[in-house]
Amino acid sequence: MRRVKLLAVCAVLALVGGCGGSRHDPGMTNPPTPAPTDSVSGTVTFKGSPLPGATVTAWITNTNSIYQTATTDASGNYSFSGLQTTGDVPMDLHFWVTKPGYGFYPSVGSGARVTRADHTGEFVQTGALIYPLYMTVIDYTALPDASLAGADFAAYDGSNPVVKLAATGQTASYASGDDGARQSGVAWAAQRFTNNGDGTVTDGVTGLIWLKNADCFSPALWADALTDVNQLASGACGLTDGSNAGQWRLPNMIELESVVDVSASNPALSAGHPFINVVSGLYWTSTSYFGGEEGSPYAWVIHLGDGSFVNDRVNNIKLSSYNRVWAVKGSGGGAVQLQATGLFNAFHTGDDGSLQTGVPLIYPRFIDNGNGTVTDSVTGLIWLKQANCIQQSWDAALAAVQSLASGQCGLTDGSAAGSWRMPNRNEMQSLADRNQNNEADYFDTTFFNSDNSVYQAAVFTSFVSTQYYWTSTTDAADTSEAWAVFSCDYGVYGTPKSDTGYTLAVR
Repeated sequence: MRRVKLLAVCAVLALVGGCGGSRHDPGMTNPPTPAPTDSVSGTVTFKGSPLPGATVTAWITNTNSIYQTATTDASGNYSFSGLQTTGDVPMDLHFWVTKPGYGFYPSVGSGARVTRADHTGEFVQTGALIYPLYMTVIDYTALPDASLAGADFAAYDGSNPVVKLAATGQTASYASGDDGARQSGVAWAAQRFTNNGDGTVTDGVTGLIWLKNADCFSPALWADALTDVNQLASGACGLTDGSNAGQWRLPNMIELESVVDVSASNPALSAGHPFINVVSGLYWTSTSYFGGEEGSPYAWVIHLGDGSFVNDRVNNIKLSSYNRVWAVKGSGGGAVQLQATGLFNAFHTGDDGSLQTGVPLIYPRFIDNGNGTVTDSVTGLIWLKQANCIQQSWDAALAAVQSLASGQCGLTDGSAAGSWRMPNRNEMQSLADRNQNNEADYFDTTFFNSDNSVYQAAVFTSFVSTQYYWTSTTDAADTSEAWAVFSCDYGVYGTPKSDTGYTLAVR
């Protein structure tokens, strides 16, 4: 009976047009046309193979909130749909990827860009002060008919590093297990620099091309140094290379430090180098000492007499310090590729923040292995997580690191004595992100989600602020000193070996 009644009702409705779609009632309005929407899709891979189970976050920058998350499928694919393209302000999104045990770097074609982005304010942090959290993201704006495919990410776990570090150049050994004894890193060719005969010199280690005359320009203020180098062209400073204005740049701090030979002094350049007029004095870099987006009154300076960094607030003041100027061009192609400094805030045309030369930084960069060690996905180096465990004089610290093994300093990794070493100068420097204004405090900060769950644990345990961390590299200008990194600004400074310092072991 119930079925009969339902059929009868349907018959009545059909008679009055309730079920039909062919009649038009002039009193009714047509439903609105749906607003067009976009989609974003891509693939996440590890060593060329699909990586399933990775979380892709779509973040709306307009409202500083998560729009959606997606998980990659068995083929490593993900997608987002329904992205609104209408409204007074276009919908702008950042996309990034996370999965325990991996760091990620994006790639994308036209319609979006890869950039570093400040996501500091989205998380609750330990301590009273706020430290930056920078992500490497795909930045995309939803516009009509602008769907994006190929928003891809490659995964890194340290077994596929993007940077191989060069050796420091130190061959003399001053203690068992030091830099001269181990000579870690990519070795230099016997003849490192090539005189090209046109006013330029090529570095066989990095592939960078340097102005042969290291003192062509008059000492200058920082902004003037950037302008002078940017205007350099063939016909000036002994150049006959056909270069044009805009091809040369002031080196960033990693580029300028890369020519330093720590086995030499006055100047700290390899014996037999072909450069002329190298001054054992202060040279500008294009890297600001980052103090906030509003501006930075200081830039990093390197003393080419011994290779020390200068951040003394006297000789590195942009508006009043007159320092030497050297020019570089090219993007590498040598035995090693230099990493980017991490600085992405620009303060002047042609500075480090605007050019961002070098291999860009991966996000998340550091991988906690859960056994007292941390892997740097950029270099593949494995670090001791407990950053305050070894605190001794230089010689004693070298011995302590060589005897370090699983069961000590929070290690449960199965490592045996002899597995670890004190990092050389290049290795210790490689940890730095020059967009941080206090490296130690960033390394020691835990970032929490709004529900108090941990988003990102502290990179190291008890990384001590305002302290020196040893490197295994001796200061050739004074062999009673070793190079040490000051934990806050991460500058490299000569420190008496008899002093007490911390050591962050590496392997």
